[in-house]
Amino acid sequence: MKPHFLKVAVKPQNSFSIRHDILPTFRGIWHYHPELELHYVIKGEGVRFIGDNISNFSPGEITLLGEALPHCWRCKDEYFLPESGLNVEVIVIHFLPDCLGRYLLNLPEAFMLPKLFEKAKSGMVIKGEARTELAKLMRQAAEATNLDRIIILLSILKVLAENEDFEPITLSHSDFHQSNESDTIRLNKVCSYTLANYKQEISLEKIAAIGNLSVTSFCRYFKLMTKKTYFDFLTEIRISHACRFLIEDKLPTEVLCFECGYNNISNFYRHFKRVTGMTPLEYKRRYIKGQKQAISA
Repeated sequence: MKPHFLKVAVKPQNSFSIRHDILPTFRGIWHYHPELELHYVIKGEGVRFIGDNISNFSPGEITLLGEALPHCWRCKDEYFLPESGLNVEVIVIHFLPDCLGRYLLNLPEAFMLPKLFEKAKSGMVIKGEARTELAKLMRQAAEATNLDRIIILLSILKVLAENEDFEPITLSHSDFHQSNESDTIRLNKVCSYTLANYKQEISLEKIAAIGNLSVTSFCRYFKLMTKKTYFDFLTEIRISHACRFLIEDKLPTEVLCFECGYNNISNFYRHFKRVTGMTPLEYKRRYIKGQKQAISA
């Protein structure tokens, strides 16, 4: 999917950007920028798109995204209901690799930073003690001024560079180029429609019409932009929601498969195994085991 270039606003008196936002929902626009992004979700749940990866996000998640890695966050459906009273809270730090001066990266003591920035090109979900420490530092950074901002950013970079407990988000990264306005509008329309209607049957004729293309042109275009077919994209979205339903444990598998857009359970099981590499029961057991290990640690 060809992303939209986003110009990150940095005040003239600052060398990098820190935002602490409380909003009804995320903007959900597929975009990229030359800055690295450290993203801390304090409140909010939904699906995130990073590079070629589609996964759920939940409160407490901290991700580090490298330069020009396209991404967007979209909240669960209930966040879009006016009467829900829900909102998202997030702290986001944007910084260029040389925001503290290009000579910093050449210092022998800073040898770990270029390695960190290289790992970040595939995206990183921060785990363990580092996540707890970063959450505290990011809250401090949002309130800091002057030299304290720089000191806290260096502390954040130190934690990230020394941390080994993380999960890469994408298997590979590609170079993305700025899209024109019509590309951005078309692909965001397709994405928004899919996320709002994944529970329903979506035909190629319908989604091609949303993109204002013929079916043949749409299939070729979508595959070129995303390196996957539209139905692969739709399947990943449905299974990501199924994973969340399994974790929430409010519906039996025989019911949640219909909530995710599947009209028979055998088809759901087949797609779930293909996307996750395990059955729904295995996925649920692995999650429960991980939660117990986290509590006992």
